[in-house]
Amino acid sequence: MQKINRNVVLALLSLTSLVFLLFQLCYYKFYLSQKNGASFSKVRGSQSGQDSTRWHVVRKFLGLISSHNIPVYLIDPLILGLVDKDIEQIRSSPDGPSPECKYFCAPRDFTTFALLDKTWKHEVGLFRTAEKMGFQWLKIINKDPRLDGMDDLSGMEIPLHYIFKLASHAIHVVVFYERSGNFLWHGPLRLKQHMDRKFVPFRKLHFGRYPGAYEKPELLLVSIDDLKVQIPKNPSSFLEEMSHSRFLECRYREARAFFQLYPDDASLDAVEFRKKAKSLLHLSALTLNNLGVKFWLSSGTCLGWYRQCNIIPHSKDVDLGIFIRDYKADIIPAFQKAGLPLKHKFGKVEDSLELSFQGEGDVKLDIFFFYEEDDHIWNGGTQAKSGKKFKYLFPKFTLCWTEFVELKVHVPCETLQYVEANYGPEWKVPVKMWDWKSSPSNVQDNGVWPIDEWDNVIQIY
Repeated sequence: MQKINRNVVLALLSLTSLVFLLFQLCYYKFYLSQKNGASFSKVRGSQSGQDSTRWHVVRKFLGLISSHNIPVYLIDPLILGLVDKDIEQIRSSPDGPSPECKYFCAPRDFTTFALLDKTWKHEVGLFRTAEKMGFQWLKIINKDPRLDGMDDLSGMEIPLHYIFKLASHAIHVVVFYERSGNFLWHGPLRLKQHMDRKFVPFRKLHFGRYPGAYEKPELLLVSIDDLKVQIPKNPSSFLEEMSHSRFLECRYREARAFFQLYPDDASLDAVEFRKKAKSLLHLSALTLNNLGVKFWLSSGTCLGWYRQCNIIPHSKDVDLGIFIRDYKADIIPAFQKAGLPLKHKFGKVEDSLELSFQGEGDVKLDIFFFYEEDDHIWNGGTQAKSGKKFKYLFPKFTLCWTEFVELKVHVPCETLQYVEANYGPEWKVPVKMWDWKSSPSNVQDNGVWPIDEWDNVIQIY
């Protein structure tokens, strides 16, 4: 009797264990998979598993933001690179270019979208809906640099990035803001101390390490892998812009410290000069941008931006730099057409080219052309009376964007090295008596122009 009872008990236990196991499998398949996105069915022609998961996470995210009327657009560099190769086919086909999941199933940890701040403000409802759909989310905030200035450094915190995670994939939403220079800006991704640094692999983010500056893109609604999404109309242009988008803020804190030591010149002459210089800089930027010529703030104009976030009133000119490889013969006639007559032309394209244009009143524009050597970069100078040549050496540098006098403009990313090369270690101390032939720390003699070339290399108007 005892033996029979023992067998029955064992059988019942085995049956109970089997039923419980089946219940767990069903629970995982029909509940957890829908909640956490851990397992998805195949999408048109794609591989199963991880590839399909990415597509389904993107689809869920697009459904989430659509339900809250949030107009995001795709800026993921990997996907845009794939899309760019098929852009004509994608534009012409309302149902997408192929039956296979080619784009959103590509291997990656994130899919990146952009959001214009002014188009959406109601985030609480979004987060609640996201959680109901199984998303985990993270919001990164930091100080709004647009509120910084000489009078106020407090600012306020604004959202810069959102991350939505589902299963093994994450959606990175980069928030873009309009700046006074009529461009879009996004901030860096800096985690607060209390945040989970293992939430996603943050180091792999494409839009996290540095702030960036972009032109306002024209958008195109397309169908990609059966998903309707907005993308930049010209993906290749956006990707090129992205590769050179790093942005530097003006150093208002350091500028305030500078003016505590050296009070700003608020005289009528200084105010008038800055007004004319700002106008000249805007006109010069417009002219060069229309020609497609890349330029940056150089010499005293660069020093003014870096040291005091303003134009130096006693400089009496605006200084720009251009790589000689970007020189175009249309530059002179374009400036003349813009109402800026040529004041002088020194040197030649092959050596020490320098142009100067006359702005309003006694404010002039100096354009220095830079030549690249193996280990340094230099621009030239010419003394008109003697034909003497000078060379100004700089360490190699790259270009970043900044905002200066309400203008989006380039400066050397390695600004301190650039300024120190030109003005020495005492660059923080204002110098009103400046001799361009001897004062710069990086100047050296470079010979003399042959007399028979003077008519070509020393032209004064």
